[in-house]
Amino acid sequence: MTEDKQPHRSRFHKAKDDAQFAQQAVSTPQTQDPAYRLAFQDTEFLLREDLRPVRFQLELLKPELLLDEAKIESTLVVYGSARIPAPDAAQAVLDAARTPEEKRVAERLAAKSKYYEEARRLARIASQVPCDDNGCRDFVVCSGGGPSIMEAANRGAHDEGRDSIGLNIVLPHEQAPNRFVTPGLSFQFHYFALRKMHFLIRARAVAVFPGGFGTFDETFELLTLIQTGKIKPIPIVLFCKEFWTRVVNFEALVDEGVISARDLSLFHFVETAEEAWAIIQDFYAQVPVE
Repeated sequence: MTEDKQPHRSRFHKAKDDAQFAQQAVSTPQTQDPAYRLAFQDTEFLLREDLRPVRFQLELLKPELLLDEAKIESTLVVYGSARIPAPDAAQAVLDAARTPEEKRVAERLAAKSKYYEEARRLARIASQVPCDDNGCRDFVVCSGGGPSIMEAANRGAHDEGRDSIGLNIVLPHEQAPNRFVTPGLSFQFHYFALRKMHFLIRARAVAVFPGGFGTFDETFELLTLIQTGKIKPIPIVLFCKEFWTRVVNFEALVDEGVISARDLSLFHFVETAEEAWAIIQDFYAQVPVE
């Protein structure tokens, strides 16, 4: 029995078929007017303010479907700065500094370059988790898709010959995904809210490296979701205790009564990839690796 004679097949044409038929329409004043375009092919229509809820749905649905098709069950999410240099670029950052203030900042950034390698090594370790019997994948590395710490995470997966995810966001200044993100798993978002949701939908562990406003936003939202019981706990590891305890006085938050002492157990400070992975393994009772 041919495919089109299968009883379970829809008798309607697929949307892509009708889209092709529409392109063959005879040219008349009516067919050339924007009103005649198929709604799903009408970019001007889709970008109207009234269509924001539809765009929200599309931005949620597209990555979800593609990640499902790629059999990605869970992810290791890596947050961190876009400014920390790789070790081989640290000297260039120092050399570019001119004023005393620039040199001071450059020195602090260069000192953090070791965490580029830690992010890369953690991604390599996570990427060794084997697929299950159905070909589904766990702890797939997921980053914001940008440079620095994000690049290091995708690079570590690339070192192992494994796929990794990049969740980029459209920004006013020119930017592009780092070259280590798997092309078929490189996504671009308009809405920060939908991007942040995709970071956490499949997250089974989160590694946070030193970073700025974006890293803080993502990290503290995650801590809030766990603290309030909106999501179940997952292991959260913060790299570089010196950085985090310098820029955030966690103990003072407890002393002021605005968080509980038990909230400090929502995360762990670590310095190395091995420490981080040990915490993740302990949480999940020894995740198998190849």
